[in-house]
Amino acid sequence: MKHWIVLLTGWLLLGCAAVGPAPPLQTEAVFADALFAPAARPHDGRDLFAATPAMQRYIAEQIEPQVRRKGAQRALLEALYTEGELRLEYDAARTRTAAEAFDARRGNCLSLVLMTAAFAREMGLMVRLQEVLGAPVLEHNGVLTFVVGHVNLALGDGARHGRTGMTEQPWLIVDFLPGQDLARQQRRAIDDRRVAAMFMNNRAAEELAQGRVHEAYWWLRGAHAQDPGFANLYNTLGVVYRHHGAPDRAEQALQLAQALDPGNEHVAGNLAGLRQSARAEAHHRLAVDAATRGDLSLARQHLQQAATATSDSALRSRYAAKLRSLQSGTAASVLQ
Repeated sequence: MKHWIVLLTGWLLLGCAAVGPAPPLQTEAVFADALFAPAARPHDGRDLFAATPAMQRYIAEQIEPQVRRKGAQRALLEALYTEGELRLEYDAARTRTAAEAFDARRGNCLSLVLMTAAFAREMGLMVRLQEVLGAPVLEHNGVLTFVVGHVNLALGDGARHGRTGMTEQPWLIVDFLPGQDLARQQRRAIDDRRVAAMFMNNRAAEELAQGRVHEAYWWLRGAHAQDPGFANLYNTLGVVYRHHGAPDRAEQALQLAQALDPGNEHVAGNLAGLRQSARAEAHHRLAVDAATRGDLSLARQHLQQAATATSDSALRSRYAAKLRSLQSGTAASVLQ
């Protein structure tokens, strides 16, 4: 089933609020490169906003002829999303660069922001990239949650540099997530490096969803090189470590995410889930030890506590199955 792009726009006056400096924390220490196979290629984010020759031709042939009549912003958006021939589809499965989204004729919210910004910059428009505050976009993987975030952009009329009165002029807000109230939306300006970190965090989550834990790790390494103050990358890093069987490393990464963003309830939930799983696994190990010694009563107690302690449905089912086997007199299942 095809899902076409829903484009929301509105003219607003914007202030100058931007992402403040990150706390002086030691972020490098949470990475453990030796645990992961080397990346197939570097993840540096240098081509996120690159405009290809095909995109430049599209500007010359489809957008510029409409600028005089419609204005640059409207000519751009209509050529890309409403009246042009691109017929872009919304695709949440993969985060693409600007050029990849243009070539594929599809993208998620961040991909479409990148592509629109690349076109606007190529046309000489002012571009303001913005993180939307409030309820973030989330993805779930088992007991842990990825915080993906929501980004939109504002287009100003005129040159990007050397223009006075930038905050007094109206900006055209462009948002690709349906149901947004642009007039009430809380936003803050972010720079290209923060957007690159968000892009790489998305790619890491996508790789992990496909079971490619090593590749996910290196995307996060790239995100850290772009913006070490981006809290969500450490949340995703905690999920990567958890799936890689390194719970201590996972807790360290999640604690750093919490230190950078203390009010993030999703990071707090991931920490709680991780600690619950650790308690459950500790009871499981005790159950195995008790069964090995022939103390099946104690093994049953620990299996019950393991099943109660975890919020991971797969682990709970595993412990419950072992408990049923043990209650029927089969101790061997506990040792597997």
